[in-house]
Amino acid sequence: MTDILLASPRGFCAGVERAIAIVERALALFGAPIYVRHEVVHNKYVVDGLRAKGAVFVDELDQVPDGGTVIFSAHGVSKAVQAEAARRKLNVFDATCPLVTKVHLEVARQRAQGREVVMIGHKGHPEVEGTMGQSPDGMHLVERVGDVPRLTLANPDQVAYVTQTTLSVDDAAAIVAALKERFPNIVGPRKDDICYATQNRQDAVTRLTSNCDVIVVVGSPNSSNSNRLREVARHGGARAYLVDRAAELDPDWFLNARAIGVTAGASAPEVLVAEVIESVKAMANGTVVETDVAPEGVVFPLPKALA
Repeated sequence: MTDILLASPRGFCAGVERAIAIVERALALFGAPIYVRHEVVHNKYVVDGLRAKGAVFVDELDQVPDGGTVIFSAHGVSKAVQAEAARRKLNVFDATCPLVTKVHLEVARQRAQGREVVMIGHKGHPEVEGTMGQSPDGMHLVERVGDVPRLTLANPDQVAYVTQTTLSVDDAAAIVAALKERFPNIVGPRKDDICYATQNRQDAVTRLTSNCDVIVVVGSPNSSNSNRLREVARHGGARAYLVDRAAELDPDWFLNARAIGVTAGASAPEVLVAEVIESVKAMANGTVVETDVAPEGVVFPLPKALA
């Protein structure tokens, strides 16, 4: 028998639970359709489920009719999007994760103090676009250590950095070190921007790699934090795979595996984890071993208008 070790914590974080609840509550109060700008969280199963209940996912606000109710995704939006919604008098509910909002407030604080802001993150990710859009100027994006030497700043002594909340902890630390080496007076956030859930799930995967030679991450391919979990597992020496659903599993992955680890990104529901576990058990003739539960105990309240 092959041991199947389940990571803890795994799956939904407080920000994702809040974002989904905001959409469901808005649908219950106002009825369909409720418009959602971008995927409220990056998980196909979740998005399809909300769409079936009456949520309409749009790319831009011009797809929302006048007088419509729109929800901003957990990843946050730019000041320009907020201003457009206000100008059109749309009924807005903001599902931005409070930890992303913290980064937005940090950008505003640093710009108010005259500092340019370097954001560490992945170009094109909705969270990065929203954070970069918190200021009309003075913002710079770096994705890797090699980007740091190419930065051109107006005043190298007046600079701060912020971080996308779902990055690899180790990758972000390497970029911060490079920034500090080039800009000795750079200012960082008072508290690390990488969110508690991202950190905890990466730590759980790191623990798995000491016992598992194969790790399956449940999550959608456009989920940043899920991709980072796969990277952490690979860096730890495991063969790691990212799957949206159990149907994507390949029995060949588990041939001669001593132990198999299973985890899930912060936007992947437990129902998909259970589905994957049952398939892995059948493919690998495995038995499930639940690791020590590490409760997080974090809850973010709904907007007052929806509470």
